[in-house]
Amino acid sequence: MLNKIEHIGIAVTSLEQSLPFYTEVLGLELLGIEEVSDQKLRVAFLKIGQSNIELLEPTSPDATVAKFLENRGPGIHHIAFAVDDVAKELEAVKSRGIRVIDETPRIGAHGAKIAFLHPKSGGGVLIELCQH
Repeated sequence: MLNKIEHIGIAVTSLEQSLPFYTEVLGLELLGIEEVSDQKLRVAFLKIGQSNIELLEPTSPDATVAKFLENRGPGIHHIAFAVDDVAKELEAVKSRGIRVIDETPRIGAHGAKIAFLHPKSGGGVLIELCQH
């Protein structure tokens, strides 16, 4: 069961160039910046109500987000939903015939258990399931 929008991931070419818009113009609180080395990303976390915005900067040209930026440019990359048990939810969506990117949960930013559903199953939207 989905609990809330955990975060919206936004692909950017540079955290340093993008952050002032979110912090100074929109007034969002920067919670921190983390490197997620296995995903070849630097991620900035910004608080907005009960959810977050994640700015995603690739650290390598072969990162998935780098390929996204090359094909589509900066913008919304994915929507993440908070769940109580990502493994259980992943099995539930797979049993409904939904295509997934992750067959089993993996560790993402902040040590969260995550799994992605294929955008072709989500009407072109990349969906992340996220368990803290």
